[in-house]
Amino acid sequence: MVNNQEARLVVVDDEPSIRELLSASLRFSGFDVVTASNGTEAIETIVSANPDLIIMDVMMPDIDGFTVTSRIRQEGIDAPVLFLTARDDTQDKVMGLTVGGDDYVTKPFSLEEVVARIRAILRRTQDQVEDDPIIRVADLEINEDSHDVTRHGELIDLSPTEYKLLRYLMDNEGRVLSKAQILDHVWQYDWGGDAAIVESYISYLRKKIDGVTYMDEDGNEQKVVPIILTKRGIGYMIREPRD
Repeated sequence: MVNNQEARLVVVDDEPSIRELLSASLRFSGFDVVTASNGTEAIETIVSANPDLIIMDVMMPDIDGFTVTSRIRQEGIDAPVLFLTARDDTQDKVMGLTVGGDDYVTKPFSLEEVVARIRAILRRTQDQVEDDPIIRVADLEINEDSHDVTRHGELIDLSPTEYKLLRYLMDNEGRVLSKAQILDHVWQYDWGGDAAIVESYISYLRKKIDGVTYMDEDGNEQKVVPIILTKRGIGYMIREPRD
């Protein structure tokens, strides 16, 4: 769990209303927030603030968010970047990843979504900093070093795509992900077919992850509690079983 009080964020947006709303909401959520109103100010602020994460508007009048990100990467600043884009444009998404971005949110966005994305990114980067290769949700574990996946101690064989999908779900534990989000992040923006591919791979994962059986103390075969869930009409999520 990320300690929000220790996470410093830089919010970069040239629109005062968005910048102030985001800053107030993030402070209310427990983050330490510094702001910048344009690209030039953003570079100076990021260098001096040494943030844990940057929320970066793409379209700014002086220096766009992609250029700002390229420049701070050249300066050796590796803080993760969450882009705010006004267009749900595949080219923008590809460009954002190319210059060193970590995720994106399309305007208009919900504050809850932005906070969820920030926490997911911080959780991933915190895992990397602590050099802990194990990601856990309940009795499900992924070893990032060996790519081994186990449920209730049983080794599970996954295809590369199944592994990427499972990792994305686990990185966003407790958060519902839409088919579009899953396609973007697992299929790397280049899937031009039917979104039903997501349903198929969720089904594959369920059979392997939630189909594990084990022997209890009395020698009876038991099935693990399902943790890959469907929110009808919204998407999919992974979550620890509730009592």
